[in-house]
Amino acid sequence: MKNEIAQKSRRPLPEIAANLVRGGLIGAVETMPGVSGGTVALAVMIYERLIASASSLIVGVYQVLAGIARGAAARREGVSRLRQVDWLLVVPLLGGMIAGILLMSQVMEDLSANHPVLMRAAFFGMVLVSLLIPIRLACRWRRRDTAYAVFAALIAGIGVSLPPQTLEVTPLTIIACAAVAVCALALPGLSGSFLLLALGLYEPTLAAVNNRELGYLGLFMVGAVVGGVVIVLGLRKLLAVRHHLTMVVVMGLMAGGLRALWPWQDESRNVVAADPATLLPVVALALGGALIVGLGVWAELRATVKATVKQDAA
Repeated sequence: MKNEIAQKSRRPLPEIAANLVRGGLIGAVETMPGVSGGTVALAVMIYERLIASASSLIVGVYQVLAGIARGAAARREGVSRLRQVDWLLVVPLLGGMIAGILLMSQVMEDLSANHPVLMRAAFFGMVLVSLLIPIRLACRWRRRDTAYAVFAALIAGIGVSLPPQTLEVTPLTIIACAAVAVCALALPGLSGSFLLLALGLYEPTLAAVNNRELGYLGLFMVGAVVGGVVIVLGLRKLLAVRHHLTMVVVMGLMAGGLRALWPWQDESRNVVAADPATLLPVVALALGGALIVGLGVWAELRATVKATVKQDAA
Protein backbone atom coordinates (compact mmCIF):
# COMPACT_ATOMS: atom_id res chain seq x y z
CA MET A 1 0.00 0.00 0.00
CA LYS A 2 2.81 2.41 0.86
CA ASN A 3 4.55 1.65 -2.42
CA GLU A 4 1.31 2.35 -4.30
CA ILE A 5 0.92 5.72 -2.54
CA ALA A 6 4.52 6.64 -3.27
CA GLN A 7 4.15 5.53 -6.86
CA LYS A 8 1.06 7.71 -7.43
CA SER A 9 2.76 10.75 -5.93
CA ARG A 10 5.75 10.65 -8.29
CA ARG A 11 6.00 12.77 -11.40
CA PRO A 12 6.44 10.84 -14.68
CA LEU A 13 9.81 12.20 -15.85
CA PRO A 14 11.73 11.69 -12.56
CA GLU A 15 10.11 8.26 -12.25
CA ILE A 16 11.14 7.28 -15.77
CA ALA A 17 14.70 8.46 -15.16
CA ALA A 18 14.90 6.58 -11.86
CA ASN A 19 13.60 3.39 -13.47
CA LEU A 20 16.10 3.68 -16.32
CA VAL A 21 18.87 3.77 -13.72
CA ARG A 22 17.32 0.86 -11.81
CA GLY A 23 17.10 -1.17 -15.00
CA GLY A 24 20.69 -0.35 -15.84
CA LEU A 25 21.79 -1.59 -12.42
CA ILE A 26 19.85 -4.83 -12.80
CA GLY A 27 21.24 -5.43 -16.28
CA ALA A 28 24.78 -4.62 -15.20
CA VAL A 29 24.80 -6.97 -12.21
CA GLU A 30 23.25 -9.77 -14.24
CA THR A 31 26.50 -9.92 -16.18
CA MET A 32 28.33 -10.63 -12.93
CA PRO A 33 28.14 -14.24 -11.67
CA GLY A 34 26.92 -14.36 -8.08
CA VAL A 35 24.66 -11.30 -8.04
CA SER A 36 20.92 -11.66 -8.62
CA GLY A 37 18.90 -9.13 -10.57
CA GLY A 38 16.06 -9.96 -8.19
CA THR A 39 18.24 -8.87 -5.29
CA VAL A 40 18.87 -5.51 -6.95
CA ALA A 41 15.14 -5.09 -7.70
CA LEU A 42 14.45 -5.77 -4.03
CA ALA A 43 17.19 -3.36 -2.93
CA VAL A 44 15.78 -0.50 -5.03
CA MET A 45 12.28 -1.23 -3.72
CA ILE A 46 10.55 -2.24 -6.99
CA TYR A 47 10.50 -6.03 -6.68
CA GLU A 48 6.82 -6.57 -5.88
CA ARG A 49 5.66 -3.84 -8.30
CA LEU A 50 7.74 -5.44 -11.04
CA ILE A 51 6.37 -8.95 -10.44
CA ALA A 52 2.79 -7.61 -10.37
CA SER A 53 3.24 -5.67 -13.61
CA ALA A 54 5.02 -8.52 -15.37
CA SER A 55 2.21 -10.88 -14.35
CA SER A 56 -0.46 -8.49 -15.68
CA LEU A 57 1.50 -8.10 -18.92
CA ILE A 58 1.80 -11.85 -19.47
CA VAL A 59 -1.86 -12.56 -18.72
CA GLY A 60 -3.02 -9.53 -20.73
CA VAL A 61 -1.05 -10.50 -23.84
CA TYR A 62 -2.31 -14.08 -23.59
CA GLN A 63 -5.94 -12.95 -23.27
CA VAL A 64 -5.66 -10.53 -26.19
CA LEU A 65 -4.18 -13.24 -28.41
CA ALA A 66 -6.73 -15.78 -27.19
CA GLY A 67 -9.42 -13.22 -28.00
CA ILE A 68 -8.71 -13.75 -31.70
CA ALA A 69 -10.49 -17.08 -31.36
CA ARG A 70 -12.68 -16.44 -28.32
CA GLY A 71 -14.14 -13.11 -29.33
CA ALA A 72 -14.33 -9.47 -28.24
CA ALA A 73 -15.11 -10.21 -24.57
CA ALA A 74 -11.82 -12.05 -24.10
CA ARG A 75 -9.95 -9.25 -25.85
CA ARG A 76 -11.53 -6.67 -23.55
CA GLU A 77 -10.41 -8.69 -20.53
CA GLY A 78 -6.90 -8.74 -21.94
CA VAL A 79 -6.89 -4.98 -22.55
CA SER A 80 -8.14 -4.47 -18.98
CA ARG A 81 -5.21 -6.51 -17.64
CA LEU A 82 -2.75 -4.57 -19.79
CA ARG A 83 -4.04 -1.34 -18.23
CA GLN A 84 -2.95 -2.70 -14.84
CA VAL A 85 0.67 -2.77 -16.00
CA ASP A 86 2.85 -0.04 -14.49
CA TRP A 87 4.26 1.08 -17.85
CA LEU A 88 6.31 3.87 -16.26
CA LEU A 89 8.16 1.08 -14.47
CA VAL A 90 8.29 -1.70 -17.06
CA VAL A 91 9.32 0.15 -20.24
CA PRO A 92 12.21 2.25 -18.87
CA LEU A 93 13.32 -0.65 -16.65
CA LEU A 94 13.53 -2.96 -19.67
CA GLY A 95 15.38 -0.33 -21.68
CA GLY A 96 17.81 0.24 -18.83
CA MET A 97 18.40 -3.50 -18.45
CA ILE A 98 19.23 -3.95 -22.13
CA ALA A 99 21.55 -0.94 -22.05
CA GLY A 100 23.18 -2.18 -18.84
CA ILE A 101 23.84 -5.63 -20.28
CA LEU A 102 25.25 -4.27 -23.56
CA LEU A 103 27.41 -1.64 -21.88
CA MET A 104 28.68 -3.76 -19.00
CA SER A 105 29.14 -7.18 -20.61
CA GLN A 106 32.67 -6.39 -21.82
CA VAL A 107 33.54 -4.47 -18.65
CA MET A 108 32.30 -7.26 -16.40
CA GLU A 109 34.08 -9.86 -18.52
CA ASP A 110 37.35 -8.00 -17.89
CA LEU A 111 36.71 -7.27 -14.20
CA SER A 112 35.55 -10.83 -13.47
CA ALA A 113 38.65 -12.24 -15.16
CA ASN A 114 41.23 -9.82 -13.74
CA HIS A 115 39.76 -8.64 -10.40
CA PRO A 116 37.36 -11.36 -9.20
CA VAL A 117 38.20 -10.98 -5.49
CA LEU A 118 37.49 -7.25 -5.44
CA MET A 119 34.31 -7.60 -7.49
CA ARG A 120 32.92 -10.28 -5.18
CA ALA A 121 33.81 -8.15 -2.15
CA ALA A 122 31.81 -5.16 -3.39
CA PHE A 123 28.76 -7.23 -4.20
CA PHE A 124 29.04 -9.16 -0.93
CA GLY A 125 28.58 -5.92 1.01
CA MET A 126 25.66 -4.87 -1.20
CA VAL A 127 23.76 -8.13 -0.83
CA LEU A 128 24.47 -8.40 2.90
CA VAL A 129 22.76 -5.07 3.62
CA SER A 130 19.94 -5.97 1.22
CA LEU A 131 18.94 -8.77 3.60
CA LEU A 132 17.25 -6.11 5.72
CA ILE A 133 14.64 -5.52 3.00
CA PRO A 134 12.88 -8.94 2.99
CA ILE A 135 13.23 -9.05 6.78
CA ARG A 136 11.33 -5.76 6.99
CA LEU A 137 8.76 -6.79 4.38
CA ALA A 138 8.08 -10.05 6.22
CA CYS A 139 6.89 -7.94 9.21
CA ARG A 140 6.52 -10.16 12.26
CA TRP A 141 9.07 -12.97 12.58
CA ARG A 142 7.77 -16.25 13.94
CA ARG A 143 9.83 -19.07 15.40
CA ARG A 144 9.18 -21.46 12.53
CA ASP A 145 10.26 -18.77 10.04
CA THR A 146 13.84 -19.26 11.17
CA ALA A 147 13.66 -22.90 10.07
CA TYR A 148 12.24 -21.91 6.66
CA ALA A 149 14.96 -19.28 6.17
CA VAL A 150 17.76 -21.64 7.23
CA PHE A 151 16.48 -24.36 4.88
CA ALA A 152 16.32 -21.91 1.95
CA ALA A 153 19.81 -20.63 2.81
CA LEU A 154 21.19 -24.18 2.84
CA ILE A 155 19.65 -24.95 -0.56
CA ALA A 156 21.04 -21.75 -2.08
CA GLY A 157 24.42 -22.19 -0.41
CA ILE A 158 24.82 -25.76 -1.68
CA GLY A 159 23.66 -24.74 -5.14
CA VAL A 160 26.19 -21.92 -5.52
CA SER A 161 28.99 -24.10 -4.15
CA LEU A 162 28.75 -26.71 -6.89
CA PRO A 163 31.82 -26.87 -9.16
CA PRO A 164 31.42 -25.62 -12.74
CA GLN A 165 30.13 -28.06 -15.35
CA THR A 166 30.52 -28.06 -19.12
CA LEU A 167 27.56 -28.59 -21.43
CA GLU A 168 27.68 -28.90 -25.19
CA VAL A 169 26.34 -25.72 -26.76
CA THR A 170 23.27 -26.80 -28.73
CA PRO A 171 19.94 -25.07 -29.44
CA LEU A 172 18.26 -27.22 -26.77
CA THR A 173 20.85 -26.50 -24.07
CA ILE A 174 20.79 -22.77 -24.88
CA ILE A 175 16.99 -22.62 -24.50
CA ALA A 176 16.94 -24.78 -21.36
CA CYS A 177 19.77 -22.90 -19.64
CA ALA A 178 18.22 -19.54 -20.53
CA ALA A 179 14.92 -20.60 -18.95
CA VAL A 180 16.70 -21.69 -15.76
CA ALA A 181 18.81 -18.52 -15.67
CA VAL A 182 15.79 -16.22 -16.00
CA CYS A 183 14.00 -18.09 -13.22
CA ALA A 184 17.05 -17.40 -11.05
CA LEU A 185 17.09 -13.74 -12.13
CA ALA A 186 13.62 -13.27 -10.63
CA LEU A 187 14.58 -14.91 -7.34
CA PRO A 188 16.67 -12.74 -4.99
CA GLY A 189 19.78 -14.61 -3.91
CA LEU A 190 20.08 -16.75 -7.02
CA SER A 191 22.13 -15.35 -9.89
CA GLY A 192 21.16 -16.19 -13.45
CA SER A 193 24.69 -15.57 -14.73
CA PHE A 194 26.08 -17.71 -11.90
CA LEU A 195 23.88 -20.63 -12.99
CA LEU A 196 25.06 -20.11 -16.57
CA LEU A 197 28.63 -20.27 -15.26
CA ALA A 198 27.85 -23.45 -13.32
CA LEU A 199 26.37 -25.02 -16.47
CA GLY A 200 29.25 -23.92 -18.68
CA LEU A 201 27.29 -21.43 -20.79
CA TYR A 202 28.37 -18.16 -19.17
CA GLU A 203 31.34 -17.44 -21.43
CA PRO A 204 29.54 -18.48 -24.67
CA THR A 205 26.57 -16.27 -23.73
CA LEU A 206 28.77 -13.30 -22.85
CA ALA A 207 30.67 -13.75 -26.12
CA ALA A 208 27.37 -13.91 -28.02
CA VAL A 209 26.30 -10.58 -26.47
CA ASN A 210 29.63 -8.92 -27.21
CA ASN A 211 29.79 -10.28 -30.79
CA ARG A 212 26.05 -9.75 -31.48
CA GLU A 213 25.50 -13.42 -32.45
CA LEU A 214 21.80 -13.09 -33.31
CA GLY A 215 21.14 -16.82 -33.74
CA TYR A 216 22.43 -17.67 -30.28
CA LEU A 217 20.71 -14.65 -28.75
CA GLY A 218 17.41 -15.53 -30.45
CA LEU A 219 17.45 -19.02 -28.96
CA PHE A 220 18.39 -17.55 -25.59
CA MET A 221 15.42 -15.16 -25.75
CA VAL A 222 13.04 -18.07 -26.45
CA GLY A 223 14.21 -19.83 -23.29
CA ALA A 224 14.15 -16.56 -21.34
CA VAL A 225 10.51 -15.93 -22.28
CA VAL A 226 9.46 -19.45 -21.28
CA GLY A 227 11.29 -19.29 -17.95
CA GLY A 228 10.09 -15.74 -17.31
CA VAL A 229 6.43 -16.61 -17.81
CA VAL A 230 6.63 -19.58 -15.45
CA ILE A 231 8.50 -17.85 -12.63
CA VAL A 232 6.62 -14.54 -12.80
CA LEU A 233 3.17 -16.13 -12.62
CA GLY A 234 4.33 -18.40 -9.82
CA LEU A 235 5.85 -15.57 -7.80
CA ARG A 236 2.79 -13.37 -8.32
CA LYS A 237 0.62 -16.10 -6.83
CA LEU A 238 2.98 -16.64 -3.90
CA LEU A 239 3.22 -12.92 -3.12
CA ALA A 240 -0.58 -12.67 -3.18
CA VAL A 241 -1.40 -15.64 -0.94
CA ARG A 242 1.84 -16.30 0.98
CA HIS A 243 3.54 -12.92 1.15
CA HIS A 244 5.09 -13.38 4.60
CA LEU A 245 6.47 -16.86 3.85
CA THR A 246 7.74 -15.75 0.43
CA MET A 247 9.74 -12.91 2.00
CA VAL A 248 11.14 -15.28 4.64
CA VAL A 249 12.28 -17.73 1.95
CA VAL A 250 13.66 -14.89 -0.18
CA MET A 251 15.76 -13.73 2.77
CA GLY A 252 17.08 -17.26 3.18
CA LEU A 253 17.94 -17.55 -0.51
CA MET A 254 19.78 -14.24 -0.42
CA ALA A 255 21.71 -15.26 2.69
CA GLY A 256 22.70 -18.60 1.16
CA GLY A 257 23.63 -16.89 -2.10
CA LEU A 258 26.29 -14.88 -0.22
CA ARG A 259 28.43 -18.02 -0.39
CA ALA A 260 28.97 -17.34 -4.11
CA LEU A 261 30.22 -13.84 -3.28
CA TRP A 262 32.76 -14.76 -0.63
CA PRO A 263 35.87 -12.95 -1.90
CA TRP A 264 38.47 -15.67 -1.39
CA GLN A 265 37.69 -18.84 -3.34
CA ASP A 266 39.37 -20.83 -6.08
CA GLU A 267 38.08 -21.67 -9.57
CA SER A 268 36.32 -24.76 -8.21
CA ARG A 269 34.53 -22.52 -5.66
CA ASN A 270 36.38 -23.91 -2.66
CA VAL A 271 36.95 -21.35 0.12
CA VAL A 272 40.64 -20.51 0.49
CA ALA A 273 42.61 -18.54 3.07
CA ALA A 274 42.35 -14.76 2.89
CA ASP A 275 45.23 -13.06 1.10
CA PRO A 276 46.73 -10.40 3.42
CA ALA A 277 47.60 -8.28 0.38
CA THR A 278 43.93 -7.97 -0.59
CA LEU A 279 42.43 -7.82 2.90
CA LEU A 280 42.26 -4.02 3.18
CA PRO A 281 40.79 -3.33 -0.30
CA VAL A 282 38.33 -6.19 0.13
CA VAL A 283 37.05 -4.79 3.44
CA ALA A 284 36.91 -1.27 1.98
CA LEU A 285 34.93 -2.37 -1.08
CA ALA A 286 32.56 -4.51 1.00
CA LEU A 287 31.86 -1.58 3.32
CA GLY A 288 31.48 0.74 0.32
CA GLY A 289 28.98 -1.60 -1.34
CA ALA A 290 27.05 -1.92 1.91
CA LEU A 291 26.98 1.87 2.31
CA ILE A 292 25.70 2.44 -1.24
CA VAL A 293 22.80 0.01 -0.81
CA GLY A 294 22.09 1.26 2.72
CA LEU A 295 21.83 4.86 1.52
CA GLY A 296 19.59 3.84 -1.37
CA VAL A 297 17.24 1.90 0.89
CA TRP A 298 17.16 4.77 3.40
CA ALA A 299 16.35 7.30 0.65
CA GLU A 300 13.58 5.13 -0.78
CA LEU A 301 12.03 4.54 2.64
CA ARG A 302 12.21 8.24 3.45
CA ALA A 303 10.47 9.11 0.16
CA THR A 304 7.77 6.52 0.87
CA VAL A 305 7.16 7.86 4.39
CA LYS A 306 6.93 11.45 3.11
CA ALA A 307 4.45 10.41 0.41
CA THR A 308 2.35 8.54 2.98
CA VAL A 309 2.29 11.56 5.34
CA LYS A 310 1.32 13.89 2.49
CA GLN A 311 -1.45 11.50 1.39
CA ASP A 312 -2.83 11.25 4.95
CA ALA A 313 -2.77 15.04 5.32
CA ALA A 314 -4.62 15.65 2.03
